[in-house]
Amino acid sequence: MNNELVMQTWLLLKVTYTVVPILLGLDKCFMGMIVNWAQYVSPMVKQNIPASLPIFITSVGIIEIIAGLIVWFSPVFGAYLIIAWIGLIIVNLISMNLFYDIIARDMVIAIGALALAWLTHAIQS
Repeated sequence: MNNELVMQTWLLLKVTYTVVPILLGLDKCFMGMIVNWAQYVSPMVKQNIPASLPIFITSVGIIEIIAGLIVWFSPVFGAYLIIAWIGLIIVNLISMNLFYDIIARDMVIAIGALALAWLTHAIQS
């Protein structure tokens, strides 16, 4: 096994799963410079949130920023947290019966996070 390649792969995953949630979380906090995030919130969620939609989306962004930081400092826990978070996003999108392309991408994102968790376990063993 090429340990240098394993470490480079692990670092690439760790940086990706740290930086991307932070950037997307910041985008949600500043209300969609990348995309209109409100379009991805299901009507069921909109009806049941205790705050306005902009406050909800900002809160989601803050959670994503925290999740990215957790990945950096605790890659195993952070990776599993990302998997759970992506699972909630997938359930939300399925409930809309829309955005199956994004659901498929989110499944790949979750698999990558699982690879980060497993690689971290292997490296720490």
